[in-house]
This record gives sequence, C-alpha cells and structure tokens, in this order.
Amino acid sequence: MSKGRLEAFSDGVLAIIITIMVLELRAPHGTALEDLRPLFPSFVSYFLSFVFVGIYWSNHHHLFQAVETVKAGTLWANLHLLFWLSLVPLATDWVGENQLTSLPMALYGVVLLGAASGYYILVRVLMAHHGKRSKLSEAIGSDFKGKVSLALYLLGIFLAFRTPLIAYGLYWVVALIWFIPDRRIERVLSR
Repeated sequence: MSKGRLEAFSDGVLAIIITIMVLELRAPHGTALEDLRPLFPSFVSYFLSFVFVGIYWSNHHHLFQAVETVKAGTLWANLHLLFWLSLVPLATDWVGENQLTSLPMALYGVVLLGAASGYYILVRVLMAHHGKRSKLSEAIGSDFKGKVSLALYLLGIFLAFRTPLIAYGLYWVVALIWFIPDRRIERVLSR
C-alpha cells in the first residue's frame, strides 16, 4: 500500500492534538503581568507537551522518508502510536492544573511511555516489512536512543511517586535527546 494516506492522517491527528492542548490554556482575568503567574505551571506543561508532539511529528516524517510502502500491520502500529499521543492533552492539562504532584506526573509518564513504545513498535514493524538490509534498518540499527528513552520514562514513572520534580526532569531529558530530528535516517538516505 502507498504511505501517503497514513502520513496525511497522522499529520491531521497531530495538528488536532496541538490545537486541543492550546485550547486548554486560559487567559487570565486581570490585565497585570502578575496575573500571568498562576498560568506558569500550565504553560510549562503545555510547552513540554508541544515539544514532544513536535518531536514525534518530525521523527515520524523522517521515518517515513525511508519507507517505500506500508501494510496493514503498519497502519495498526501507527494507530497505536496516535492513540497514546491523543492522550497527551489530558495528561498535560492534569499536570498543569496540579503542578508537581505524584499521580498526575506518573500518568504523564505513562502516556509518554505509551507513545514511545508505540513509536518503537512502529519502527520495528516497518523494519520487518522492509527487511534487514533496507535503508531504514541500516539507519535505525540497535535504536539506542529509543531504548534509553523507554528506560528513562519507566524510571520517571516510579520516581514520580517519590520526587515528581525529578520525574519531570527525566521527561525533559528525553525531550532533549530527541529534539534534533533523527539524523541516522538523513545520513543513510543522502548516500
């Protein structure tokens, strides 16, 4: 099957997710600069989630540059990823409303872990479909970044119940790891 519809659908879902997240931000009732202070936790939560969704969009785009075709398993793996990403607005709002409390921070980590595992599964399905000698398989290799991300999310979820701030810091570390689009694919495709 052609990959075009999958890419277009994914782009649309990600655009809706970002739109839903920004609609959750509420303008202050006052006009003074200090009236913005209560919004700071929600804005920081929104900013991190926006970065995460942007990272997934960018890496999804790079991933599908190395893909020729898709099959039914790819569609389901992609839907699995989109399911977890669709929960980002809920988790973002809960963390923003409750700042650095354990259960919202742990749920945020669960959603991020679900999205990361969804992306990891999608990559594996695509690699299986295109073969071990494909450009995609060559570019991804052992996927050290993907495995480290999963481990950091798991650690963050457990730490959320003891020190939510450290868990939040770990989520930021994963964002920094992935902030630059996956250069492995660009290097292989440019040969």
